Amino acid sequence: MFCILLPHSIAASPLTPAENLHKHPTWLALGHYQKDWLGGGYTSQADDDGFFLSPEGRVSPKKELAATISALQHPRTEEAPLACRFPARYIWLKKQLRWSAPAPDCPAYQDWLRKLDTRSVTLVFAASYLNSPSSMFGHTFLRLDPARNAEGGEVMLSKTISYAAEPPADDNELAFAIKGLFGGYPGGTTVQPYYEKIRLYSALEHRDLWEYRLNLTEGEIRMMLAHAWELKDTNFDYYFLDENCAYRLLALIDVAREDSDLLSNVTTHAIPTDTVRWVMRAGLVDNVTWRASQFSKAKHLIARLPEDLRNLSLDIAGNRVDPADSPAYQSLSIDNQALLLDATYEYIRYQSEAGGIPRQISAPLSHRLLSARSRLDNATPTLNPPAPEFRDDQGHATLRAGIAVGSIGGREFTELSLQPAYHALIDPPGGYRPGAALEFLSTRARRYDNGEWQLEALTLLGLRSITPRTDFFSPLSWQIGFGGRRTDTGTRRVLTPYVEGGAGGSWRVAPGTQAFALATGDLEVDDDLSRGYDMAPGADLGVLYQGNRVSLLAGTKTKAWIISDQHRQDQLYGNAAIHFGRSFSLFAQGTREHHFDRYQTTWQMGLHAYF
Repeated sequence: MFCILLPHSIAASPLTPAENLHKHPTWLALGHYQKDWLGGGYTSQADDDGFFLSPEGRVSPKKELAATISALQHPRTEEAPLACRFPARYIWLKKQLRWSAPAPDCPAYQDWLRKLDTRSVTLVFAASYLNSPSSMFGHTFLRLDPARNAEGGEVMLSKTISYAAEPPADDNELAFAIKGLFGGYPGGTTVQPYYEKIRLYSALEHRDLWEYRLNLTEGEIRMMLAHAWELKDTNFDYYFLDENCAYRLLALIDVAREDSDLLSNVTTHAIPTDTVRWVMRAGLVDNVTWRASQFSKAKHLIARLPEDLRNLSLDIAGNRVDPADSPAYQSLSIDNQALLLDATYEYIRYQSEAGGIPRQISAPLSHRLLSARSRLDNATPTLNPPAPEFRDDQGHATLRAGIAVGSIGGREFTELSLQPAYHALIDPPGGYRPGAALEFLSTRARRYDNGEWQLEALTLLGLRSITPRTDFFSPLSWQIGFGGRRTDTGTRRVLTPYVEGGAGGSWRVAPGTQAFALATGDLEVDDDLSRGYDMAPGADLGVLYQGNRVSLLAGTKTKAWIISDQHRQDQLYGNAAIHFGRSFSLFAQGTREHHFDRYQTTWQMGLHAYF
């Protein structure tokens, strides 16, 4: 436990003039000040008047600093000491201005620190989860490990610090996505036990966790916790792309380590995987571990089952066969019995958490399997799943720029593209979910051979999840997107707002390869359409291969436009990319389309670079 010293009379050292401190990076981080886009001023991202001592503190770090020093020099006896409300400000000013004087304790703050008993800090990254817009990019939080966990012991009871939006309980996922983009929610800092996070991310949402232990000193940890205390009741408007969970944690780390300057990496957005990369690049991590989700554990053991045991495992999980009464089970070797029981048990746990098996069925069934497993004393222990070949932070950078040359109907063009986030199906797959794609604000513009520039497409949001189905797992493959794109009206190509979606299934046909079939639906709205809008049910049949050197997406689409101009639109398509590490890809795309009773070929070849 440490005690805050609040001087009754404070004098600034002449070696460090207080009037120069308002420009110090740590003071700006403590106040969450960011430079204004226009002009040389600053504005704090804190949206809570109680966070400031000066009436102009939100836009003036200098006046907030002066008000803080004044309040510390002349404390009001009827109020709680300011150092108890802003311990991080006090710790930093005490060091900078060389203050030294006795002061009262801060019981509530000291009790909070005592309960946390933090000796090391771990940055935890929860992998992306496309079925929830709030978790499409993954999530980061800090785990506070007490002394008993510092040497790698059990961490379930460790506390965590996280920042997240606080939406009303009745807001759905679509409302969350829209409001989250435009700062429609307050954000709050919370402290929870780690086991609650594991249950949420690993069990309920089936998301693997990466744990990055930070090499912070005792003093840096103390500074981080002091600032976390300052923020625990402070409101910050939540923005999905920048002022999000990852951004706030970067600010905490910047306060802890003065020369880290992690927030300087943030430009237009702060995606959690990018922020983990910045932390790694800054040399702040001394150890990385992987915690498999319940889904990963079950999937790994099921994959190890011999083919002839998989149906037996399903029969046991379906309560159709009891191992104690099964001749097929009794005839197995001890090691295969152990593998069968372990795989089935993990699968039942997964299905129970996912809601596929009611607890009144899964609980007694799990107990029977554990009892049978406990009798196999001499069996070779089954191993936990190995860590993925690539961590999420080792995947390609999320900003992609491209240049290509091509032709549409014999008309040549040069195309420039920019994808600020996040990952397309033909991008290098390492570090990303197989079969998953998320594009945000993806833009393509073309310059034709006559010098004319045209915006070809603007994808505001595009999501795809193509996951193979098996006898054990039956995920729905789906896609959704909206934005603007060029569409053929029969006489010319116009930029049309659109919404599209689809759902279906996918099946593994070879290692890294899956075939999929989706029923699709499209809606376009534009004055150039004869009725102002058009709709088209359709289908998309294709094959996807994702490899570390080559990716391929090919198939056929058909649509039946049924409102404005009743006609078919049929297309063969192919997209391929050759990856050079995770920084560059050469790509080629082509389509052969039959539309309005004519055929048209479009192709392009180019380079994608990832930053």
